[in-house]
Amino acid sequence: YQRRVRVCFIFEKINPNILFFSVSNPIFTKKVHVFSFSFVKLQKLRDLLKERSLAAYIVTSDDAHMSEYISDHDKRRHWLSGFTGSAGVAIVSLEAAALWTDGRYFLQAENQLDLSQWTLMKSGLPSVPTISEWLGQVAKDSSVGVDPKLVSKSFADDLSSKLKQTGTTLVPVEENLVDKIWEDQPPAPCSSTIVLPIEFSGVEAKDKITNLRAQMEKEKADAVVCSALDEIAWLFNIRGKDITFNPVVLSYAVVTADQAVWFVDSAKLSQEVTAHLEKNNIVVKEYDAIFSFLQVLNQNKKKTWLDSTKSSLALFKQLDPENIIQSSSVVTEAKAVKNAVELDGFRNCHIRDAAALVSFFAWLEEELQNGNTSLTEVSVSDKLAQFRSEQKHFYSLSFDTIAGIGPNGAIIHYKPEEKTAAKIDKDLLFLCDSGGQYLDGTTDVTRTVHFGTPSAREKRCFTRVLQGHIALANAVFPWGTNGSKLDILARLPLWSDGLDYRHGTGHGVGHFLNVHEGPHGIGTRENKVFLRPGMTVTNEPGYYEDGGFGIRIENVLVVVDAQFPKTFGDNPYYKFETITLVPIQTKMIEKSLLSANEVQWLNEYHSRVWEKVSPLLSGNQKALDYLRRETALI
Repeated sequence: YQRRVRVCFIFEKINPNILFFSVSNPIFTKKVHVFSFSFVKLQKLRDLLKERSLAAYIVTSDDAHMSEYISDHDKRRHWLSGFTGSAGVAIVSLEAAALWTDGRYFLQAENQLDLSQWTLMKSGLPSVPTISEWLGQVAKDSSVGVDPKLVSKSFADDLSSKLKQTGTTLVPVEENLVDKIWEDQPPAPCSSTIVLPIEFSGVEAKDKITNLRAQMEKEKADAVVCSALDEIAWLFNIRGKDITFNPVVLSYAVVTADQAVWFVDSAKLSQEVTAHLEKNNIVVKEYDAIFSFLQVLNQNKKKTWLDSTKSSLALFKQLDPENIIQSSSVVTEAKAVKNAVELDGFRNCHIRDAAALVSFFAWLEEELQNGNTSLTEVSVSDKLAQFRSEQKHFYSLSFDTIAGIGPNGAIIHYKPEEKTAAKIDKDLLFLCDSGGQYLDGTTDVTRTVHFGTPSAREKRCFTRVLQGHIALANAVFPWGTNGSKLDILARLPLWSDGLDYRHGTGHGVGHFLNVHEGPHGIGTRENKVFLRPGMTVTNEPGYYEDGGFGIRIENVLVVVDAQFPKTFGDNPYYKFETITLVPIQTKMIEKSLLSANEVQWLNEYHSRVWEKVSPLLSGNQKALDYLRRETALI
């Protein structure tokens, strides 16, 4: 007996480092891991280590400005390891390769790393060695290389101190070893720049520089070095597109008593930008001239102020220790406290952003009800981007949309890809974390919705997350309170059911700048920066069941004064104003778990959402009907 069977052979590159070979016929399909690009890359890198007598080499996630999000040119750790998350450190020794990342990315890293070549180090778990402990074993009494431009001074100092205990030395390697083996590395970005006018910035650049000089005088500093890209953009009222989703320009800045110097590729500057710089007495020098400029300051014995957490080891190496003032950046702190114009912009852009999101959810619900089964996590993300792009003052998204259906929602910083994106299923929970960059502000909002019938388990978990969200939103606290002290408010309702989450509860948000902004935040890690009026911070507790679903509810808050006739010790007290105005799906709530005060908060919030957002939807009946239903009192 014979029969003809059609056999199909498929090679599939599922990420930059793994190739699978599939054999399929009508009876079976078998997928075999046949080739590791990671192996080839690691061997080439190890050859360079041997040439330089190095036992290991560190590849961080950073660019030369310690940016959280970086240009394609600087995604060295991504290219080498295949892991795309924004946080992580890769280390390659002569015999092993390991990657450290935090709880937000455990599932993602497991999916993306070639685990035949890499070991995933889940930072913070009890049995997982730290970077210094691991290096102390694989590189004991040897040298470990690092690019001094791509690590902060604080990181280098801390690691060097710990490595000395095992006789291991951290060695600056001026030529980046990953760049030497990355044959198709994208070029450095060269996007155009724009001026942020006073109607959006609220303060002229020259006035910000004057204020900075006043702080320099207090610290007896002759110069301040700004390396963080959002600091420079804020200080000079300049925005750009060198890094996707972050409206910044790759550059450095130095302010002295009589000069403000911007080190930037002059090809990026338009006539409008050049005129703006001249008006504000800002001098332009080429990007790489920062190093020779610091050398001159050093020769002239000028006291130079740098932030060791934001400035590279390479910058510090241009200065003698006696000429360095090592302290936290005063620009970071000034930028974090928004002025009245910036705050008005934040409130206004969140209303427009809400109109886009409501339009999106109304559209998505109708598509699913009409039986559209072709929608994927990528296609709905693109549709949401379209709705945002139609809003006034839109500039770009503020980060890659996290659109996770069902189990993908449990991957905290999940990014859907065209080849692997799941279909949107009305019977599964859908987590959507997204945001926009507008000329008058930045948004970051997460909603978790169900377009069918949620399970009792999903509703209970959702309600616990909502209770934590409400508890933080209602917080009133005295001067001298940091976010670490408030974090427990968001977690207590989850703890009551044995639940928790592996990420911070809140981060600062830049004004038409980076969606993640310091120096303050809300989380379990100690943060010594006090919350004060004008600061923005997110409120985003969540819960994630691996292989099941993810839940997160996120709004942006503003710290404002809490008015009382009299306060303890006459100290000021503060509270939060919620400025995100997107409905929280009420059918996901187990109302019996809510207190009367929690119900009141939700109803008042939804009344405000209807009042502010409905006027923008007057021409979209479908979205207006959706908003009316979703903001109905419970």
